[in-house]
Order: sequence, then C-alpha cells, then structure tokens
Amino acid sequence: MTIGASTRLVALLGHPVAHSLSPRMQNAAFAARGLDWAYVALDVPPEQLEEAVRGLAAAGFAGANVTAPHKLAVARIVGSELPSVNTLVGLEGFSTDAAILDQVTDFHKPVILGDGGAAAAFRRALPQARVFSRRGEWPPDVRDADLVVNATPVHDDVLVELHEGQTLVDLPYPRTATAEAADAAGARVFDGLEVLVAQGAASFELWTGVPPPVDVMRRAVS
Repeated sequence: MTIGASTRLVALLGHPVAHSLSPRMQNAAFAARGLDWAYVALDVPPEQLEEAVRGLAAAGFAGANVTAPHKLAVARIVGSELPSVNTLVGLEGFSTDAAILDQVTDFHKPVILGDGGAAAAFRRALPQARVFSRRGEWPPDVRDADLVVNATPVHDDVLVELHEGQTLVDLPYPRTATAEAADAAGARVFDGLEVLVAQGAASFELWTGVPPPVDVMRRAVS
C-alpha cells in the first residue's frame, strides 16, 4: 500500500487499538475496489479525543471508525442525535454497530447484555429489548429470549447459557466462551468476526459510496 498526496484517509479512533482487525479488513476492501484510500489506527486517550476528532476533519480525513471506549463521547462531540457513534463521515456521526441485525430474522424477545457504546447502538435498534448490565440487573435471565446480543467485552466467562432455537449475536472477538457454549448447545451464533464484517461493510459504503466487497473483507479477518 502506497500513501500519496491524493490518498483518501480513514482513521480508527480507540484506546487501545493495536488488537483491531479493522485496518487489515478495510485496506483489503479499498484495494479490492481499486480505491486510493488507506485506513490507519490511532490510539487516542480520552483526554485527547475531542482534539483528535476535530483534527481529523481539519486534516481532510474522509472519515473514521470509533471503537471502545469512545463511542458515547464522540456522539456528544459531534452533536449527534444518536446515543453512540462508531462511524464518522467528516464530522457527521453514524452507527453501523447493529448492521448484523439485517442477517437475523424471526425474533420477538431480544435481550442485550452490556451498557457501553455498542450496547447503546443495539438498544436503539431494538427498543423492545430487555437490557442487563452489571451496573443494573444481573445476572441476565435469557430463558425466554429468542435473540441475545452480548455487547460486553467479556471473553473467558460464559455469561449466559443458550439452547437450540435461540440466536446469539456476540460482539467481542476472538470467539468468546459464551459463543462456544451456545454453539455447542445448538444455538445459532453470529460471532464477533461476523459482526465486525457487517459493521465494517456498512461503514465502507458510507465513506466511499461504493458497494463493499464483503467476501474480501471476511477473508481478511478469517
């Protein structure tokens, strides 16, 4: 990848960001579509976040992704009506966190686990959902749920036990103990990499106006 004066830049704002697969995925997508674009990860501590957001716009960045712990704060900084922002086009805020729901059908009793930025995006997409968090009602009761969204960062503990007929949308990656247990029990599982590809594809189209190469993006993170 060669970055020149005409290259359009997109940033990832988070703290930390070294673990993120988004740069690999998005740069593969730009290359597949023949776009002179590049995606760079920026580790931004909370106290420098507003300066960083304003600086991206001033430097001519086409946009950005926003990851933990900044999604709620960026929504406030850019004056968005959304509770949580994970995608910027210039200084306009969007959320593609819940894009995976386009692949989930036939649910009527959703449950969301978590209270961070991604959980806020799913709460907006699923206003009828019951919400469980450690700062509120815990442990979760998912016995009657047909869809469970794990929007916590927990990897190693099984947060809920699911069964056949239930669906888990599991945001963290790599695959969590909750996802492994749900899969073994016969539940349908959309793991963190599938969620990443779905939200990344939606962000790609917002920035570029070009249909995303979803298969390329999926291979880049698999």
